[in-house]
Amino acid sequence: MRKMFFVAVAFCSALVLVSCKSKDNLYKTAYDEARMEQSNEGQSQQSEAVEIAPVVSSTSKAQDVDDSYRTEKVVLASGDASSLKEYSVVCGSYGKKDGAERIRTELIGEGYDAIIVQSPKGLYRVICASYDSRSEAAEARARFKAAHPDNADYQKAWLLYNK
Repeated sequence: MRKMFFVAVAFCSALVLVSCKSKDNLYKTAYDEARMEQSNEGQSQQSEAVEIAPVVSSTSKAQDVDDSYRTEKVVLASGDASSLKEYSVVCGSYGKKDGAERIRTELIGEGYDAIIVQSPKGLYRVICASYDSRSEAAEARARFKAAHPDNADYQKAWLLYNK
C-alpha cells in the first residue's frame, strides 16, 4: 500500500513539473512574438514620412470657445455676494476651506474678484469670474487659462451654472 502511495506522489510531482515547464515555454514564446511585433511596428513607424499640417487660426471666437458647463446650486462661503452670477469660472475645488482661501487670496492679488462657494457635496469652489451669460463666462475662462499657461491646475478651469 505504501509503495503505491509513493508511486502516485512521484507521478503527480513529475506531472506538475512537466506542466509548469511547458507553460513557461508557452509564455516565453508569446512574449518573444509580441516583442518581435512591437519592434517591427517601431521600424515601420520610423520609416514612414510624417507631414506636419500648418496651424490655422480661426477668426471667429464663437467657434473657439468651449461653453459646456456643470450645474450645481451653490452657496456663497467667502467674498462679495453680488459677485456671484449665473455662470462662473471655477478655477479650483477643495475639500477644506483653507486651501480655497489660499487660492482666492492669490487671485485677488492678481486683480481677480475671486469668491468661494460651497457645493451641495461640501466642496469649496474658487470662482475667479462670474457672468450672466454663458458665452461671456466661456470667454473669461479662455482668457484665464491663457493668462496662466504654466499652471496645470488652472488649465482645468471649468464653467459652473448656479441653478
